[in-house]
Amino acid sequence: MPQFVCAVDVGTGSARAGILDANGNLLGRVEHPILMNRPMGDHAEHDSEDIWKSVCISVQGAIAAAKIDPADVVGLSFDATCSLVVRDTHGKQLTVSTSGEQRWDTIVWLDHRALDEADECTATGHKVLDFLGGVMSPEMQTPKLMWLKRHLPTTWNKTGYFFDLADYLSWKATGSLARSQCTLTCKWTYLAHEKQGWQVDYLEAIGLEDLIERGNLPDVASPVATDLGALTSEAAKELGLTPNCHVGAGLIDAFAGSLGVLGGFAGDLSQIDRHLALIAGTSSCLMALSREPISFRGGWGPYHGVALPDVWLSEGGQSVTGALLDHIIRWHGAGGEPSGDVHRKITARIMELRATEPDLANRLHVLPDFHGNRSPLADPHAVGVISGLTLDSSFDSLCRLYWRTAIGISLGVRHILDAFNDKGYAIDKMHVTGGHIKSPLLMELYADATGCTVITSAAEDAVLLGTAMVAAAAAGVYADLPSACTAMKQGGHVRRPDPAARQRLDRDYRIFLEMHAQRKALDALQ
Repeated sequence: MPQFVCAVDVGTGSARAGILDANGNLLGRVEHPILMNRPMGDHAEHDSEDIWKSVCISVQGAIAAAKIDPADVVGLSFDATCSLVVRDTHGKQLTVSTSGEQRWDTIVWLDHRALDEADECTATGHKVLDFLGGVMSPEMQTPKLMWLKRHLPTTWNKTGYFFDLADYLSWKATGSLARSQCTLTCKWTYLAHEKQGWQVDYLEAIGLEDLIERGNLPDVASPVATDLGALTSEAAKELGLTPNCHVGAGLIDAFAGSLGVLGGFAGDLSQIDRHLALIAGTSSCLMALSREPISFRGGWGPYHGVALPDVWLSEGGQSVTGALLDHIIRWHGAGGEPSGDVHRKITARIMELRATEPDLANRLHVLPDFHGNRSPLADPHAVGVISGLTLDSSFDSLCRLYWRTAIGISLGVRHILDAFNDKGYAIDKMHVTGGHIKSPLLMELYADATGCTVITSAAEDAVLLGTAMVAAAAAGVYADLPSACTAMKQGGHVRRPDPAARQRLDRDYRIFLEMHAQRKALDALQ
């Protein structure tokens, strides 16, 4: 009997499901949008039941697209953004919204309502910060939970369950209250490498001494790909699968992407510190693996066992990348709504302009920190900067600004990469997956700006592939996760940097760093 697995990836704006075979080939993929509520500028909320419905629609569609018997799907796993789901003691929805609507029960990962609380967490100086680059981000769960307890006490007092989104989906599918080692370690200040993972004194210091009991959180996290059990009959019916399908403990979406592109090295870790996974879409995550812990200020981690077992992972990130290019289009008078066609039209015109002006818009410079600087500065209060504007409001001026914003994004990657290598990594190969692989501008710049060899996975969707590896291990298709990763890995397409572009981009990088220094000086005058 053939064996297939189902992988579900829930991003910021949609849920995607894929059916893959035991060799890692994607046989069918369907995507369905999810809702987002923005009641205030820094607030972003999901409806978790809407997410579950989108997941079910996507899974059913993927099965139909793959043209397989649902009974042959033996494994399922979820990856998702690190959004926070809140439920009451009966498992029903509880509002996290200032609007009071019960349906908005999930704080989206990019929500920055808890800036003040994040600063308070940083001020504790607790050792959990050693694994967060020394600074607490408002995108982590403990500051968001602090905000919830302070500003929505009625919700807090009714709470019975807190979930990271991937764990919520596993709970919906199986009823299991297990939490993934990936989610708890990376977003909840759980230290997986220590005998006592929860740091109770930290939770007491920030006023969350009742977090574990109130949120029904386990004492011990479950390793990625742990078999959480079979689908409940209700979930199987809703998903279009059977109760014989087993669910593996999932992971955060970027970590699934890192497995999809770096998991193939699981059989030989001797060179793993030379490879970086860049998972690039709305935002960008840079994931580096090592056999020993390597930390750097402004990066998250090192985290133990959050992707591959007994392997350490450090993460850097940019809070907005694809979303910033969308914003530039909306913001500019010649822009409008940033559809795929608009991006392609701008890209084509940039190519034409560069043919006659190789150093296009060389006095225009962009610091891309419009939603803070996640890495390597770890400054959620940082703001974006544009230098070199004129009165030109034509379409060509939009193209020039778009091009220079893309350069700013790529230099931000170089900034993070330098921080990694300064602390002991030897990264010279970058494996890119996500929406950015569709952008010829960004793919060119990632190679030229960093000097890395850029590799794009042959897998149609490397994030789904990584989650499928987890599902295959949990279902027993392979003996363990490393075996699943090496068996299901896909090839890649190589792009090497252009030496002719290096001098120009080195100049841009010096200006980029100077703009950081000048912004700091201006902030000091406030």
